[in-house]
Amino acid sequence: MNESVPILEDETGFDRLLGFTLPDRNARGRAVRLGPVLDEILSAHAYPPAIRGLLAEALVLTALLGGLLKDKGSQLTMQAQAEGGTVSLLVCDYREGELRGYAQFDAERLGMLGANPSLGALFGGGHLAITFDLAATGQRYQGIVPLEGMSLAEACESYFAQSEQLPTLIRAGIRSDSEHCVAGGLLVQHLACGEEGRERLHVRKDHPEWEHVAALAASTRHEELVDPALSLEAIVWRLFHEEREVRVEKGARLRRGCRCSIENYERVLSRFPEEERAAMRDDSGKIVVDCAFCSRLFEIEL
Repeated sequence: MNESVPILEDETGFDRLLGFTLPDRNARGRAVRLGPVLDEILSAHAYPPAIRGLLAEALVLTALLGGLLKDKGSQLTMQAQAEGGTVSLLVCDYREGELRGYAQFDAERLGMLGANPSLGALFGGGHLAITFDLAATGQRYQGIVPLEGMSLAEACESYFAQSEQLPTLIRAGIRSDSEHCVAGGLLVQHLACGEEGRERLHVRKDHPEWEHVAALAASTRHEELVDPALSLEAIVWRLFHEEREVRVEKGARLRRGCRCSIENYERVLSRFPEEERAAMRDDSGKIVVDCAFCSRLFEIEL
C-alpha cells in the first residue's frame, strides 16, 4: 500500500465556497466542501452518528445558501423544527464565511429508530424555515415549507420552488467516521432570461435551458463531493466543460463562527428590565448563559 500524501488546503477546497455562472444558460451555482470546520462545529456536543450526519448536511446547505448573499453583514439562517419529533430543533446560520449549527434531540427515542433513520422519522413532520437578513437594506425575507422528502436538500429545493419560484437543484454528500467528517454540496439555479443581477422572467421548470443544466448537475455523485483529491473547480469542469463559457469565482473561506461572548450577552441582557434580570441571577448573583452552539457557559455579572 502506498503511503498517503497530505493534500494542501487550496488543492482540496476544504472549507471554502466556489461560485460559478453559466451565462449562455442563465444559470448560477455554488459548490462547497467542509472538513476541519465541520469537525470543529460537531465536536461541541457528543452527537450520535445519525445526528452528526443530519447536522453535517444542514451545514453544507447553510453554506451553499449563505454563499448566495452579496452584501457584507448579511445573514442566512436555516431552522428545522418539529413538535413531538425525535429532533425537536436544528438551527444553522451563515454570515460572512462564519458557520455555526446545533441540533436538539431526544436520545432515547433516537436509539429506537435504528442506524439510518429517515427524515420523517427524525422530525415526524415539522417545517423548515429559511431566513435571509439583508444588511444593506435591513430587509428580512423568510420562507417556510414542510419538512418533506428524503433529505434536507430536497426540503431546500421545495423552499426555492415555493417561496422563490426559482428552479433549483441541490446535491449533498457526507462521509463520516467516529473522529472526522467531510461533507460537500452543489447548488445550481436557473435565472431565466437574465444572468445574475438582472430581472428574472418566465421562470419555469421545463425551460429548455434549465432542463439541460439540471440534467448535467444531477449526474453529480456523492463520492465526488467528498473526495479530497477532486477540487471544487474540477467538479464544475466535469459537469459543464462542454459549455461555451463557465465563469468561476472563489468565494469566502469558511470558519466556525459562534459569536458568543460575555460582551455580547451583556448587551442583550441590558435590554431586559432589572426585575427580569434579578430573576435570572443564581445564588452568587450571576446570570449563567449556556451557549448551545459551542457548549460553553458564560457567567455574566450585570
